[in-house]
Amino acid sequence: MNPKAISFITCVNNDEWYQECLLYIHRLEVPDGYTVDTIAVRDAVSMAGGLNQGMRGSDAKYKVYLHQDVFIVNRHFIKDILTIFANPAIGLIGVVGSRSIPPNGIWWEAQTIFGQVYDSHRGRLEKLSFQAIDQEYAETDCVDGLLMATQYDLPWREDLFTGWHCYDLSQCGEFRRRNYKVAVPRQEEAWCIHDCGVTRMDNDYHHYREIFVKEYLGH
Repeated sequence: MNPKAISFITCVNNDEWYQECLLYIHRLEVPDGYTVDTIAVRDAVSMAGGLNQGMRGSDAKYKVYLHQDVFIVNRHFIKDILTIFANPAIGLIGVVGSRSIPPNGIWWEAQTIFGQVYDSHRGRLEKLSFQAIDQEYAETDCVDGLLMATQYDLPWREDLFTGWHCYDLSQCGEFRRRNYKVAVPRQEEAWCIHDCGVTRMDNDYHHYREIFVKEYLGH
């Protein structure tokens, strides 16, 4: 494991989006002594399976799993996550997440959500800004899978999540099972743009949501 390396891992099925994603990664300021690489996983059978493949293909201590339509606009992103990861209790960082997960497994229906992001899921790009964070970070039960940074390697549960939903909630659950904290940092300005376009929750989503609820919420 290389303690001075950061790897950006993405499941890719659209090269145009991914090339834009890479433009932002390549603009990030890299702290002295650190190296950065990018891994594109193509033809993944599932999100968890693809991210496992990317994880196994990198010896970087720090891994940033992000969607191909996510653009990191905070040029100090690497320094900012390293500062938080100086606390070894923090295993996973995201940019948006909820303090707790409702019994139905739909995290964005939680009472307390932290973070901010520029997002286009309603059909136009807009800033989503949630509860302010006074400290360096807020501890959460989960973060959204648009971007998940880790400092420990835990297998993604491709045995349970064989599609494209709830892999992010599951991974947060795996970190918390091992007593690592999941956190959303304080962002003076949103760190990311997520140009996802209009999203709809289909039957697949509800199938994996029910698996998540059974496995991690115990009902």
